[in-house]
Amino acid sequence: MTLAVRYVFLSILALVLVYLTGCSSTGDSGHKVGHKTSSDATFPVPPGIEDNVEFWRKVYGEMDRSQVVIHDNQYMGAIYEVVEVPAAYRGSGESRRAFVKGKQQEYQDRLATLERKLVSGESLTAADRELQSKLEAVGGRNAVFGASERVRTQQGMRERFRSGMEISGRYDAAFRETFRKHGVPEDLAFLPHVESSFQSRARSGVGAAGLWQFMPATGRIYDLQVDHHMDERMDPMLACEGAARYLAAAHKKLGSWPLAITSYNHGQGGMAKAKSLHGADIGKIVQNYKGEAFGFDSRNFYSQFVAAREVAGNPDKYFPEGVAYHKPHDHDRLVLRQAMPADQVARHYGLSVYQLDDLNPSWNNAIVQGKARIPAGASVWLPAGTTERITDHPTPGSASTLLAQTEREDKRERDYVTVRRTQVEPEPTLAQAETRDVARGKTSASNKSSATKAELAKNAKGSKLMLAKADTKGKAKADSKAASSSTPAKGQKGAKQVLAKADTSAAKGKDKAPIKTHVVKPNETLFRVAVMYDLSVDELKKLNKMSAKDNTIKAGQRIRVSG
Repeated sequence: MTLAVRYVFLSILALVLVYLTGCSSTGDSGHKVGHKTSSDATFPVPPGIEDNVEFWRKVYGEMDRSQVVIHDNQYMGAIYEVVEVPAAYRGSGESRRAFVKGKQQEYQDRLATLERKLVSGESLTAADRELQSKLEAVGGRNAVFGASERVRTQQGMRERFRSGMEISGRYDAAFRETFRKHGVPEDLAFLPHVESSFQSRARSGVGAAGLWQFMPATGRIYDLQVDHHMDERMDPMLACEGAARYLAAAHKKLGSWPLAITSYNHGQGGMAKAKSLHGADIGKIVQNYKGEAFGFDSRNFYSQFVAAREVAGNPDKYFPEGVAYHKPHDHDRLVLRQAMPADQVARHYGLSVYQLDDLNPSWNNAIVQGKARIPAGASVWLPAGTTERITDHPTPGSASTLLAQTEREDKRERDYVTVRRTQVEPEPTLAQAETRDVARGKTSASNKSSATKAELAKNAKGSKLMLAKADTKGKAKADSKAASSSTPAKGQKGAKQVLAKADTSAAKGKDKAPIKTHVVKPNETLFRVAVMYDLSVDELKKLNKMSAKDNTIKAGQRIRVSG
């Protein structure tokens, strides 16, 4: 063979190899954009879940809420269409759902027709062959059969994920410190993106609650108090301790982080069974395990975590417009040596009960109202620097002293927590109480919740719905609670409303009462001032010639409350 012939032969061979390499597709459905989520020894991305991870990466980091993916719920690489919801259907949830449901039904009908044609041997249209090729590329020849029953829709979550990242700034450093203390990977701090989108008041339909979504019984196992006085699942910092302990135990039992993380949704027993059948490869488990309640949520839980880690860990890449992270949580932690009323703790540190209530989301109505004491050993969060300013520990006082102090100092707080819901001025808030499905932005029903959580749900009897809390530190909880839920504000149990009224005794006998003013104190809102003087917010605004949209008052400002 001459040199020239050999050169031509090698050139042709190289072209053939390049062609074959380019044709060695593993079933990509066209939705990838050349990016691959990082895989490492701790959090691997095996072949069996690559499409799942890529799907959630795009949902979290690239698709906004106006977009809806229509896809196969088993073969996540089979993307039928990414639909842009027309503006005319975005105005109301009902019209939007109707539009999305219509598109879902369209593909269900098309896939049912394709399956019928294949069974009967009828000729296929070009559109039929396109659907067939998408499914066969990711699931093989048999993937077409039953595909009409696997059509699912998923709304884009880029805006919601970015909001969760902003809230995460409040907790990320503290969460990572907790995980390091328990010897688990600190990147597990990204897990609430999957569980609750960092909504601290989130609740699932089966009874899981809080940013870390603990079931009542599981919370108690990990030393979280859950009763009619306190629900420490609602405290992100305390619940993080429980999550770290759970994940450490799960890893010790299951031997890998993919399985331990999946067990957070499906339970350690369920994942131990899956491992015994299919080994420790999460990809093989996701593809082959058919255990009870190992449905869509469980199959995708680890993939969602890996995708969330990718997006949240690279904010500049996914959110070039910037992420306004919240100020880190830096409150002082007091562990009570003795049980005592909340108002007594507040007085000891020169605070009000509603300030402490805002910092301690685990407190239920009875503690705030003074009908129950904070138990010994409970953690109480205080404003940063409080324990340096006042170093001695609060101690119980006599009943007569407490009564006198209450009458003299705390009438305002008692009135505040018993205000009627009808007098609350609704204000928008990011943190809305919602189920896990809503937190994930789903637009169609998914499979059943995990077996573990379904079994534990029955232990949640008597658990009172906690409501979303506005992110602003100074805003009273009752304000946002009444605005975001049908549950009454704290303290409302049908009792007659008690309102603090301005003292008008000096004006008796006069034709006109004198003009009275109020000096705004730190953390007070229009709503709180209105309640103190038996006014509505609108009346207070009118007295002070404020516009309907003006809700801002500042500490030290003097405002009119009568006349």
